Amino acid sequence: MGYVCQSLRALVACFLVTIFAVPPSLVAQSHLVSPADLQKEMVASTQARQHNLETVRQFLSSPRAENALKSAHMDPEQVQTAVSTLSDQELARLASRADTAHADFAAGRLEDRDLLIIVVAIAALVLLIVAVR
Repeated sequence: MGYVCQSLRALVACFLVTIFAVPPSLVAQSHLVSPADLQKEMVASTQARQHNLETVRQFLSSPRAENALKSAHMDPEQVQTAVSTLSDQELARLASRADTAHADFAAGRLEDRDLLIIVVAIAALVLLIVAVR
C-alpha cells in the first residue's frame, strides 16, 4: 500500500513539474492564424465591402435610377442609406446585379423600361431586407 502511495506521489510530482516547466507565453503564442494574416483578411474584406457599396451607390445615384425611384414613389436618399446597412453577402449580390444591369444597358441589351424595373426591384429588395431586420 505504501509503495502505491509513493508511486502516485512521484507521478503527480512529475506531472506538476511538466506543467509548470512549460512557459505560459510559449503556449499562448501558438496561433492557428497569424495576426498578420488575420489583418490582411480584414483589410481585403473591408476593401471588398467598400467596392461593392460604391458600385451599388453609383448605380442607384445615376439620373435614370433616381428618376425610376421617384416615379415609383421611393425616396432615393432612403434607399442609399439602407444600402449601407446590408450585410456583406447581400451587398455583394446586389453589386453583382447592378454591374450586370449596367453592362447590359450600356451594351444596348436593355431599354429604359427594363432598367426602370431593375432599379425599382433592387430598391424594393434593399428596403425589404432592412425592414425585416
